[in-house]
Amino acid sequence: MANATTRTKRLNETKMILRQPLLLIAILLSFALLLLFVIYPLAKTLIYSLTDETGAFSLANLITILQTPRYGKVFGRTMALGLIVAFIATFIGYIFAYTVTRVNVPAKGFFKTMATLPILSPPFVLSLSIIFLFGKQGLISKNLLGITGSSVYGLKSLIVVQVMSFFPIAYLTLSGILASIDASVEDAACNMGAGRWKTFWTVTFPLSLPGIISGALLVFIQSLEDFSNPATIGGDYTTLSIEVYNIITGSYDMRKGSVLALLLLLPAVIAYLLNKYWVNKKSFVTVTGKPTQARKLIEEPHIKWPLFAFCLIVSAIIILFYGTVIFASFVRTWGVDFSLTLDQYRKALQYGWDSLKNSMTLGLISAVIGGLLGMVIAYITAKRNYYGKRFIEVASVLMFAVPGTVLGISYILGFNSKPLALTGTGLILVIVFTFRNMPVAIESGTTTLLQIDNSIEEASTILGADTGYSFRRITLPMLKNAFFSGIVYSFTKAITAVSAVIFLVSPRWKLVTSNIYSLFDLAKYGQAAAFVTMMVGILLVFIGLFNTVINLLLAPRSKVPQAKSKTEESK
Repeated sequence: MANATTRTKRLNETKMILRQPLLLIAILLSFALLLLFVIYPLAKTLIYSLTDETGAFSLANLITILQTPRYGKVFGRTMALGLIVAFIATFIGYIFAYTVTRVNVPAKGFFKTMATLPILSPPFVLSLSIIFLFGKQGLISKNLLGITGSSVYGLKSLIVVQVMSFFPIAYLTLSGILASIDASVEDAACNMGAGRWKTFWTVTFPLSLPGIISGALLVFIQSLEDFSNPATIGGDYTTLSIEVYNIITGSYDMRKGSVLALLLLLPAVIAYLLNKYWVNKKSFVTVTGKPTQARKLIEEPHIKWPLFAFCLIVSAIIILFYGTVIFASFVRTWGVDFSLTLDQYRKALQYGWDSLKNSMTLGLISAVIGGLLGMVIAYITAKRNYYGKRFIEVASVLMFAVPGTVLGISYILGFNSKPLALTGTGLILVIVFTFRNMPVAIESGTTTLLQIDNSIEEASTILGADTGYSFRRITLPMLKNAFFSGIVYSFTKAITAVSAVIFLVSPRWKLVTSNIYSLFDLAKYGQAAAFVTMMVGILLVFIGLFNTVINLLLAPRSKVPQAKSKTEESK
């Protein structure tokens, strides 16, 4: 009976949508774009990997790879690295989140900044800093410790770099979970005689367990997808993403590379689905409709100061890493001549000004398109119910679970021949950036829309405004923060992307990250540091500009007089 009622409601709303041309166009356009630029390339990769040169179905390549000991070893290394990084990064993220939300420590704002900085920074930063500090000419290894010929390449450095890069993901997930736990639940345990330690293990930790699992899964996915760090600091410790790249660029074996890409895609998608559909169901609600009391922050010195010291040490390491890269960009020759100069910037701009300009231009275009399209998809999935909605919901966030290397291969296979010959153009890079980074805007927009009462839009409709006008003048301004965060994230990830575009760049559309990767191969670390420092500055400037522009364009306005005026004009 309930299913029949749901189907009836969906049918009635579908009929209503058919009478609203603008809304119908938005749904059909979203459906078509997702089908073309998300489902089609992934399906193309799956079909290509399971067929032979004649196009006939064949598992020969898959069987060959599964029977080759080398690929099994690489797969095991990739999984082991992901698990190790997920455990350590989640542990650090939890301590940071617990300290910020539960303990009365000084400099909380500073710790929050340090815990989110690696997310907004370009890749290669931490790999560069490890080389500058502990390499053959390392500031610490050679100048301070007197160690000559030290090598920083391998598993240990890779773990350090990935942990410092990805622990902010766990922190952001866990800080939200810990902040949402009702303070009275923990206070009740303390009032019944439980100490801080027992309260933590019997109340706080179990309630935050879904966030711990979610954070660990997200870090695991990021470790699997990571290309830049294993490529620059991994040494002989090869991961699947590097193996796929070497097979395609070195052996020119696209079919074998696509099969390996599927082996990389499978655990990433499983981890994503576990996080999205299983972990979310395990969440425990402690917030009721009653007013909640203010949380009593922990003041005990034996808890407060050790946690403060831990966060301070991690923050100091982050500052050391980033400060080293910035300083190295102004040094003439690292390890030999530490005199200050701007030569690294001059050489970097001569070498790759066009690539820097391309990254900024394409990143800006894709960020605006992805932000707007993300808000539209969020609206039609959160506020409307129709046939085909489930497809849009799943397809729109699917790219978030697809490793960048797999995505690059999929777009080569899907758009390398007519009538969709886009490979080598700037358009394909814009499309990749848009659909790769759009899920964050969609999730942010959906969360915001679910908190907006439908009666607000209904009032606008009663006054004569159509759906498009109501969305543009009422809903979109309310989505200002979600729109801003989506654009900032999309722009940041676009100009710092490596794995998703490593196969798609061309001589005409070379990107700054591919140039930095080339500088690593040439051991021109000073120029790489200059590029990275410029990218950090560009990101900070654009974030400020985005914030200013969006606040001006989407400033709240009077809705009723405008809607009435529009109605009167139509009459």
